[in-house]
Amino acid sequence: MALSAESEVILAPLRLAVKEQGDLVRQLKADGKPEIEVKKAVAELKTRKKVMEEKEVSLRPSLAKFDRTKMEDTLKRRFFYDQSFAIYGGVTGQYDFGPMGCAMKQNLLQAWRKHFVLEEQMLEVDCTVLTPEPILEASGHVARFADLMVKDMKNGECFRLDHLIKAALEKVCAEKKTSAETKAECEDIVVRLDGMTKEEMAAVMKKFDMKAPLTNNPLSEPIEFNLMFQTHIGPSGAVRGFLRPETAQGIFVNFKRLLEFNQGKLPFAAAQIGNAFRNEISPRAGLIRVREFTMAEIEHFCDPEDKSHPKFSGVTSTALTLYSANNQMGGEAAKLVNIGDAVSSGMVANETLGYFMVRIQQFLLKMGVDNGRLRFRQHMANEMAHYACDCWDAELLTSYGWVECVGCADRSAYDLTQHSQATGVKLCAEKRLPAPVTRDIMEIVPNKGAIGKAFKKEAKSVTDMLAKLSLEQIEKVEADLAGGEASVEMDGKPVLLSKDMVSVKKYQKTFHVEEIIPSVIEPSFGIGRVMYAIFEHNFKVREGDEQRTYFSLPPVIAPVKCSLLPLSNNTDFTPLVHKIGQALTLHDISHRVDDSSGSIGKRYARTDEVSIPFGITVDFDSLKEPHSVTLRERDTTTQIRIDVDKVAEVIYQLSTGRTTWAVVTTQFPKFEAQETKS
Repeated sequence: MALSAESEVILAPLRLAVKEQGDLVRQLKADGKPEIEVKKAVAELKTRKKVMEEKEVSLRPSLAKFDRTKMEDTLKRRFFYDQSFAIYGGVTGQYDFGPMGCAMKQNLLQAWRKHFVLEEQMLEVDCTVLTPEPILEASGHVARFADLMVKDMKNGECFRLDHLIKAALEKVCAEKKTSAETKAECEDIVVRLDGMTKEEMAAVMKKFDMKAPLTNNPLSEPIEFNLMFQTHIGPSGAVRGFLRPETAQGIFVNFKRLLEFNQGKLPFAAAQIGNAFRNEISPRAGLIRVREFTMAEIEHFCDPEDKSHPKFSGVTSTALTLYSANNQMGGEAAKLVNIGDAVSSGMVANETLGYFMVRIQQFLLKMGVDNGRLRFRQHMANEMAHYACDCWDAELLTSYGWVECVGCADRSAYDLTQHSQATGVKLCAEKRLPAPVTRDIMEIVPNKGAIGKAFKKEAKSVTDMLAKLSLEQIEKVEADLAGGEASVEMDGKPVLLSKDMVSVKKYQKTFHVEEIIPSVIEPSFGIGRVMYAIFEHNFKVREGDEQRTYFSLPPVIAPVKCSLLPLSNNTDFTPLVHKIGQALTLHDISHRVDDSSGSIGKRYARTDEVSIPFGITVDFDSLKEPHSVTLRERDTTTQIRIDVDKVAEVIYQLSTGRTTWAVVTTQFPKFEAQETKS
């Protein structure tokens, strides 16, 4: 959604400040300046960018009117979700979904399956949550998912150390009595925080006498804290494991089986829906940052030299709001760009990445996301994983600001390569060559008898290690053996090999196929975050009555599709209500009967509040032949008169997106009735 001309005038100096700093960062990198100098410039760029983006968000009129407290009160009161173990005081970062939230979540996941798994013919798997440590060591999670924290020595509250140091030093800089030298030192420390060791951070804490932010209590020494939940598998406790921090690794370790299932053909995609766990130090912002969350992930495996997509030509004219790395460095606003142009210009790395970005947008809009509050933000160089080729986040604007809800990354061949190296199992596909190729082959041939005699219990480990040697390592072994003995490292220790233990065999071989390690394009959905954004984007207040709030969720994900409301407690209505209820059930339409004594207007308001899109009212005219009822639509509150025998089929068509209310109102007579609350 474009901002007004007046808003752009306010933003102009902030955009210019970001552009100037972005140009400086580029220049420093081009000139090969010291890393610390570049880091300082990048830190300042981030600060200016944050100020500009916060101002940009504050200037949006839709957010100024939004009442988050009122929405969250409705969600909790109608038990869409609430804090887990609330009667025991609750646990931060954990939530339980009630009947409405649970139904909506399942509808959302079922729609996701249809949109991706069914329409794109993906292979769905369901892998275990408990993951042994070696898998997550190979993927880099054990090393990467660790933060330093400190504890308040009196009340035990925990703080992430880098955040605490940054906030404390910013406070020092803001004080008038702080000297210019101290300010410069503080700024230098903030820039270097990312690369600091535990000991260096402890020294900073000691030097500036840092205390707990609110209580001013003393703090503990820095403690290493792994964000993964650790456990032990089996009664002996010998197998260390973790609750998975993402669902993707289950797909990667099953790649070989999936490739076989797909008859050895690339490209193909595998999908998985399941819970993941991260032991956040300070979870906050409701469903946005939690410790247990549902993910829906796709791993699309393709030839690293051919990332075209067969369906891309059908979406090239689709416009997406793209916030590229260049836009961010230049202080520019996100731009509406056709995906075809974005890929051909190189802004988006390849067709497959571009295709999935379009499919992500189509899904989110279908689920009720406001297109004006959706953008794709490209990761900048300093936040991109070292192995990634390109990465875009689908961000949704909420009252908390822009929230990353879907990641779409080209992960290259990183994961499969890591697991291949860790296990010695080839996780690769075969690609037919245009013409046969003859190559020189060099391999080590072990003499198992001599190796067994020399290494005894370690003989198998030595043989396995020799089988994994690269061409360069084999050439070195051959050269070393010519002079006597060769030394090869195994588990950090040297292994001495003699000529009677190994020989190097050379020969020629003709190849008709070559082995390739596929690249992976990964769309990854945080379902809780998507749900929260949908709640915000669809929370409405009835015009002229601020007490009547409702969620305008699309029928496809609405928790209950239809309410069945007899006009009064008259027993003559009962057989008809029962008949309609049976017809709705036969059409797989979830529905609720509300035969309470309140007025029809009050009952409509209750069903609107839990986002039921359609309401059937059985009135006294319904008792006349041919039997008919009124059908009301939630958002417009308009009604039609429809035969009892047709109503279930019409609601089924509406609930599954096969028709729209606008079409239905042209097919049946309009019913005029005034809604009242009491």
